[in-house]
Order: sequence, then C-alpha cells, then structure tokens
Amino acid sequence: MDYKTALNKASLLCSRQEYCRSDILKKLEKWNLPTEETERILQKLMAEKFLDEERYTTFYVRDKFRFNKWGRKKIWWQLRQKGIEQSTISKALEQIDPQEYRNKLQEIIQDKIKQVKNKEPIQQKAAVIRNAVSKGFEYHEILPLVEQLLQK
Repeated sequence: MDYKTALNKASLLCSRQEYCRSDILKKLEKWNLPTEETERILQKLMAEKFLDEERYTTFYVRDKFRFNKWGRKKIWWQLRQKGIEQSTISKALEQIDPQEYRNKLQEIIQDKIKQVKNKEPIQQKAAVIRNAVSKGFEYHEILPLVEQLLQK
C-alpha cells in the first residue's frame, strides 16, 4: 500500500471512530508501510486532529465505565497497555463522578449477590469481592459496600 492510500484509509477509520496512536500504528504496520511513512501518517493525523490522545482517553474512560461497568484500575491498566500517558489517564479518570462510581459499584455488588449460589457467608462475600476486583474496582471501596449489602 502506498502513502496516500494508507493516509486516506487511516483518516477514514479515525473519522468513524476514536482511535489512539497505538491502535492506528498497529494498523499501519499491518499494511507493511515503511517506518518513515508510518510516522509521517501518524504526525499528519495528529496535526489534523484525527488522532487526539486526550479525546480518545476521555471517551474510552466514559464508555468503559458506563457500558462495560469497569472500575478505575481496569480502565487505567487497559489504557497503559495502549501506551497512553499516565497524566492523560489520570485526568480522564477524574471526570468520573464519585457518586456515580459508587452507585455503579453497588449495582455490580447487588447483581453478584443475587447470582452467588453458595449462601455460606464467607464464600459469598469472597465471590462478590473477587467479582468487583476483577472489574477493576478498588478494594477499599468494595469492602464497606459488600459488608453493608450483605447485612440486609
């Protein structure tokens, strides 16, 4: 694939959906472009605002929290895997409303309590905590909610 075709194809992709630099880099590498052309395309996409790491991170955080019900830790790790700067991630994570975060965690815990077949208190508590931790929520926020909800 030549430079112009790759640039047009990458621009089209970025106009349809938010991508981060590393996602587009992987696509460009799959198209077997020389390193210099790949870098030129990335620079052009960033200059023309087709690629914007802060915008991508903000949308990613919002979507993964609301739709996938992920906690801050899981979102943080996934974004770090994509090569996003820690400061950019932190800034985006701060936009999650603390009350909405707590409500989402409470919803996850309540759903899991209903699903757990083993009603023996210690095993039930452990299963609920494991589930919330696997979704990326912080242990210090999970434990008080689990204890409160299991008391009911």
